[in-house]
Amino acid sequence: MSANLEAKKQVVEEIAGKIKAAKSVVLVKYAGLSVAEDTALRHEFRQQNVDYKVYKNTLVRKAFDGMEVKDFDADLNGPTAVAFAEDETSACKILTAAAKKYGEKISMKSGYVDGAYVDAKGLAALAAIPTKQELYSMLAGTLSGFVRSLAVALNAVAEKQAENA
Repeated sequence: MSANLEAKKQVVEEIAGKIKAAKSVVLVKYAGLSVAEDTALRHEFRQQNVDYKVYKNTLVRKAFDGMEVKDFDADLNGPTAVAFAEDETSACKILTAAAKKYGEKISMKSGYVDGAYVDAKGLAALAAIPTKQELYSMLAGTLSGFVRSLAVALNAVAEKQAENA
C-alpha cells in the first residue's frame, strides 16, 4: 500500500471521527474570500469552539459513505469547507452572519445535525434559534420576574396587615 493511500485513509478516519463527535456538521461553499476575510472567519469559529477546515470533497464523501450516509453526494462539488460544531446552532449563526457580511462569497450548502441531513433552508432556520446560553438567560430573566412580582405582592400583603393591626 502506498504512503499516499495510507495518508488519505487516516484523513478519512479523522473526518469520520469529527463527524461522530460533532452535534452539527455544516458544508460551506466559499469562493472569492480574501485571506483577511478567511482569517477573520476562522477566528470567529475558534472563539465558538467550531472546527472549520477545508478537506477534499472525495475524502469527506468517503467519510460519510463509511457512516452509510449518502445524502451529501450532490453537495460535495466545488470548493467546500466543513464546520464541525459542539452544538446545533453556533456554526449556522456564524455562517449566516458571514453570508450577510461577505455576500455571495460564502454560503451554507447543507448540514448533518443530530444524525440527519439538513438542507440550506433548515440550516438558516437553525441559525434563528437562540443558543442554549441565550435560552438559559431568557429563562433566568423570566423566573426572576416571577420572584420579583411575588416579593412585591407579599410585601404589599404584609404592609396591609401592619396597617390593619
